Amino acid sequence: MLARGEYVIPIPGTKTPKYLADNAGAADVELSPADLAELDALPTPDGGRY
Repeated sequence: MLARGEYVIPIPGTKTPKYLADNAGAADVELSPADLAELDALPTPDGGRY
């Protein structure tokens, strides 16, 4: 989500301090243009959210 632009802000939920640390560490992940293109090429999900 952070690669999508300055105005896209993920709001992760968390239940434990470990999950909070995992979520914070995700900010250090950098996706290449090829990675983003591969993700963009995935089909959209079918059906509703729940």
